[in-house]
Amino acid sequence: MTITQSPFEPTVTVFMLVKTSPEWLGFAVDHRFELLAKHFTPILKNHAANVSLRFFDVEFYSTRVTDIWMWDAADHHSYQLLVEDLRETAFWDRYFDIVEILTGVENAYAKNYDRPVITA
Repeated sequence: MTITQSPFEPTVTVFMLVKTSPEWLGFAVDHRFELLAKHFTPILKNHAANVSLRFFDVEFYSTRVTDIWMWDAADHHSYQLLVEDLRETAFWDRYFDIVEILTGVENAYAKNYDRPVITA
């Protein structure tokens, strides 16, 4: 999977903490990728102008969640439309349990006080 730069400046970033289900893990790896290509990828493409996704595997370090899906969105409404589409698939709370959703605005503290961003 290739990660590309978003074609927009994100207004909101959402971290979805998800856990793979036994059903998903019971599928052969090839079948998992077929399901992603058939159901998940078209949703990503449909929303690509306003929402981007990055995947993080965390099952090596956590038992509560196995993956983090990081969504950058041009605005809240675009993110909400994406979620509506995802909820109509088996990826939402069947193949993956949506454990927690954390929404944030990158560097809001600096923007709100008109200060420079602190970086390393």
